Amino acid sequence: MTAPLDPIPPKTGALALSTYNLTKRFGSFTAMDSVSIDVRPGTVHALLGENGAGKSTLVKAVVGYHQPEEGSVLIDGREQAITSPVVARNLGIGMVYQHFTVVPGMTVAENLLLARGTLPAIIPWHKVRQELKAFLDTTPFKLDLDARPMDLSAGEKQKLEILKQLYLKPRLLILDEPTSVLTPQEADEVLGLLRDRAHAGEVSIIMITHKFREVMDIADDVSVLHRGRLVGSHRVADTNPSLLGAEMVGESHARKAPSKAADDVIELVPEAVLEEVVSTAPLHRVLLNPAAPLRLDVDKLDVQGDRGERAVHQLSLSVRAGEILGIAGVSGNGQRELMESLVGQRDRESGKVKIANELYEARREQNQRLNVRSLPEEPLRNACVGDLSVALNIGLRRFDQAPAARSGWIRGGVLRDQARQLIAEYRVKTQGENAPIKSLSGGNVQRAVLARELDGQVDVLLVSNPVFGLDFAAVAEIHSRIMGVRNKGGAVLLVSEDLDELLKLADRIVVMSEGRIVHECQAAGADRRVLGAFMGGGHHEETVPLEQAA
Repeated sequence: MTAPLDPIPPKTGALALSTYNLTKRFGSFTAMDSVSIDVRPGTVHALLGENGAGKSTLVKAVVGYHQPEEGSVLIDGREQAITSPVVARNLGIGMVYQHFTVVPGMTVAENLLLARGTLPAIIPWHKVRQELKAFLDTTPFKLDLDARPMDLSAGEKQKLEILKQLYLKPRLLILDEPTSVLTPQEADEVLGLLRDRAHAGEVSIIMITHKFREVMDIADDVSVLHRGRLVGSHRVADTNPSLLGAEMVGESHARKAPSKAADDVIELVPEAVLEEVVSTAPLHRVLLNPAAPLRLDVDKLDVQGDRGERAVHQLSLSVRAGEILGIAGVSGNGQRELMESLVGQRDRESGKVKIANELYEARREQNQRLNVRSLPEEPLRNACVGDLSVALNIGLRRFDQAPAARSGWIRGGVLRDQARQLIAEYRVKTQGENAPIKSLSGGNVQRAVLARELDGQVDVLLVSNPVFGLDFAAVAEIHSRIMGVRNKGGAVLLVSEDLDELLKLADRIVVMSEGRIVHECQAAGADRRVLGAFMGGGHHEETVPLEQAA
């Protein structure tokens, strides 16, 4: 006789959550300083803030991972001691993390069941599968119960993470960047479902996001954190992205916004608000000269993947001077292999790559002579030597050229002087040019690599997911630098899994799906849902390049 499964606690409806003066310290560092927020039952409450603002610390205190030194958490007006995630779960609190927690080798059914926590020695699978099928019938997410996460797309894995929590019927659901791996349609589907469930009184939702659009379209309330402190809580109907951006970084942090037209002047705005200002770029676009020099030309490129499969299929694209070509697509559709083949980190099976009409093999000598630069994803791993100093990493492009080299000897003092100038110009926060580059934050590693790659003339810039995981100030800085290359006549190939980023920066957008380019359009006036359909693999017909269609 098999032991029965513990029943899922009965649904009791959306809860009200309040934090009162929550404070959390790590040694002498105060990560969260007297934060008080109110989450109304049956609403979506967004949390905004730069990296390190205290968002994750706050929600981890709510779910019991962190124990605050001061303050309290109230559920439905009653103070609760949430000493562990198990206590939080018993109170009806669930969390979907930014990084996947599913077990790759288990089936969808097994992952869902594992979410319960306590299981009997023998599981009555016939009864369990009936229960799981009935549960899935109540959701718009249709996943095969026998599929394994290792065979699912990133978007399907994210849906599974959310289904795991919904299966437990939470009264409060916390989401950490829930749409970072979803197409626009999937994001709308996921957030729309959760908003509807909240408004039906089934659950309250806290959503950590970095996208103003999601806040304005989905959330009912929003709270902004800055350096561990709460700087504002608002009804979404009573605020706007400009005000929220100003709160996130403070009005004193101001720079000039990047523009599509080199001669345009936009008023000084808070750095985080550059995200919104750049979105108005179609008002400032200058028409590209179709006769502009062709800087990068890729013709029928084939590239092998890590397991011997064909990751890039007969791919052709071109980028002209003064243009940003954006490559959109869900992660795992050949973008990484394409860019690694272009920068010389992966062999090409067939096809040709030309830069300035010269066959390009990504040799160092060619990079120097043709002014080819790159900003790869995860630059600390792919573009730096972690144990070397900031100065030596910045000098990797020019350490063997005068004035840094003389008679075969490297002049360390010259490298350090050059590094100090670039550190100041790019506002790299470091203990000094001699500090190991691995000691820098992610955003400052990006700035240091940008300083190295953009020092001097840049004719071709190859960029992969340049701002993934970075805070608003770093995003604004890097977007501005990329736009600067374009405005000075450089050709930029930009791979990004963030469609909003591509719509703001790119002149043209192509979509990669299953290693092929399946769609091409001008960024100005591009239809987000059409792009999303191609990204999700909904269309596979061959596309006609814009130049042929004209």
